[in-house]
Amino acid sequence: MLSVIGALVILLQQPVPRPFPKPGEVPPPPPPAEKPVPPPSGGQAPADRTIPPPARKPVTPPPVAAPTQEELGLPIYPSAQFLASYDAGRGQRYYLFGTNATFAEIVAYYKTYLKDGGERVYDEPPIHMWEVGRFREEEMAFPPGITVKDYTWNGSQGWLNSVPGAAPQRFKTVIQLVPSPASGAPVPRSPQH
Repeated sequence: MLSVIGALVILLQQPVPRPFPKPGEVPPPPPPAEKPVPPPSGGQAPADRTIPPPARKPVTPPPVAAPTQEELGLPIYPSAQFLASYDAGRGQRYYLFGTNATFAEIVAYYKTYLKDGGERVYDEPPIHMWEVGRFREEEMAFPPGITVKDYTWNGSQGWLNSVPGAAPQRFKTVIQLVPSPASGAPVPRSPQH
């Protein structure tokens, strides 16, 4: 019984479909537009009583200073440009850097610097990762590490620079650095159920 009533309510709420005009049929005229109010007989036009919205200035976030290797505790490729950082949760952040060095050059750099081969996690698009610290699930959202991704794979032009008019316009390779949470910073813990 309730399902029948529910179905009827749904049917009653749906708009009534309008048929398409048939060939040779003249469509109904549009509704008349509102007529302007004539000015008072004093010859003066009435004052516009609408208040224009305040002019809005574009909101530009303040520039964020690029973190240093010392602050992150992770190596930053020498010519890489800081792109952005994002909250990863649990006191961690992702830091993105762009470069026009090739994917192979960046992977070779980190293999040499870290004295570790890392792991190719995807071939298409090419992504290579290094875990550089122990993952502690109760304190971290993501294992500390370095991830390198090829943004020219399959003919792509690269990662678009988010700063309009800045050079370079695109980056061939993006490096993601995820440091361990700061040792002195409090780490938010997930609620225990």
